[in-house]
Amino acid sequence: MKVEVVESAPAFEITYPVVVIGAGACGLSAALAASDSGLDVLVLEQDKSPLGTTVMSTGLIPAAGTPEQLAAGITDSAEIFAKDIQRKAKNGADPEVVMKVAQESAETISWLQTKHKLPLSLVTGFLYPGHSVQRMFGSPGRSGAELMAGLESAALENQVDILTEASVEDLIVDNEHNVLGVRVFRPDGESDVIGCSTLILACCGFAGSEEMVAKYTPEMANATFHGHPGNKGHAVKWGEEMGAALGDMDAYQGHGGLAHGHGIPILWPLIMEGGYQVNRAGKRFSDETKGYSEQAVNVIAQEGNVAWSIFDQRLYELMIEFEDFKDAVEAGAIVQADSLDSLAAKVNISADGLKNTALLVANCIEGKASDEFGRDFSKTTNLVAPFYAAKVTGALFHTQGGLAINADARVLTKEGKAFPNLFAGGGAARGISGSGASGYMAGNGLVTATTLGKIAGRCAAKQVKS
Repeated sequence: MKVEVVESAPAFEITYPVVVIGAGACGLSAALAASDSGLDVLVLEQDKSPLGTTVMSTGLIPAAGTPEQLAAGITDSAEIFAKDIQRKAKNGADPEVVMKVAQESAETISWLQTKHKLPLSLVTGFLYPGHSVQRMFGSPGRSGAELMAGLESAALENQVDILTEASVEDLIVDNEHNVLGVRVFRPDGESDVIGCSTLILACCGFAGSEEMVAKYTPEMANATFHGHPGNKGHAVKWGEEMGAALGDMDAYQGHGGLAHGHGIPILWPLIMEGGYQVNRAGKRFSDETKGYSEQAVNVIAQEGNVAWSIFDQRLYELMIEFEDFKDAVEAGAIVQADSLDSLAAKVNISADGLKNTALLVANCIEGKASDEFGRDFSKTTNLVAPFYAAKVTGALFHTQGGLAINADARVLTKEGKAFPNLFAGGGAARGISGSGASGYMAGNGLVTATTLGKIAGRCAAKQVKS
């Protein structure tokens, strides 16, 4: 994998106005946006079918100031959304990019709904950590696989060329850092060189590279990796070789609720609406509502690197609308019991510890005590029988650091100048979560994937046509 510098453009057998590397949500959004302008677009994907990290998510995309929010009586705006993002990121995200993403988010949802027929609707009933209002949009099954199916269908309808089982190893550039083409390898070892007028990097981050994780996010070196195995940091490595600036390389999305032994996320509405986590001693160990990303490290710190999410029938019924939760139930990852004693026995944790924790939580709910970790239980209700538990571990989902970009999704040099024809979005680019794990807010990955992908596609198309 390298950047090959040439004096002049080779004689390419085929050249596309826009080439996109990666067929996840970012890559397909970029391809759709570019193809809307009437240009031929080629998407190169190393897998047998377009999947990406998106297929492993809930497929929820936040957007602010939408007609659906207005109809539901929800007051929201790009400014409120941007403030939420920066509050969670401790003002560590690029303010220009944050505001552009927030301003474009509602149009992204409308564009996907109306232009490309994706069945996205406003998700109500609960808030994710960091969001001050309900602004998540998702497909009926709340599934990343559904979202990807919709994007792929739209791309095919728009006659976007998608070449699968095509691994891009080399970029071909000239002395002025113009990307001239890419070298693509097929499973049989044969290679093709394809020319491009513009290149969009949508090949996600580096969470699948043990070496890069150890270097940039060492606290997650021993975490379970639950992401796309192709996340090997190609974009970062090419960018470094070309002299690109990097940003927030220690940032990542973790998850404190991956069903242990099953690899299925137990999603955070369960926690935000009144569930909590205990360790083998039956004791809580953190404020779980700060966010599922930073909770990953807290779970990993417990005995055996595991914890148990505790909830009841009310929360079970809330969660069953999510495909991931249905999968967890079918896989046997959810344990039910009629009493806390029985539940503790079934999952092999301390019954006395669990009952004491339940009493402490009840006192916090009733205003008789304050939580030692600072969690506010005042807006929830006591858990009642039947009780449920899911054994979970902390996981690394994807990285949030990457190539520095401007508000037009153009990759920047270390001097802050934009490369002539190189764009990036999604996991390939610096995200909007600041540094570390605590800045990640639910939907940060998909709002940057879809919106920055859209922006990159439109800007690339505009450059080609001008």
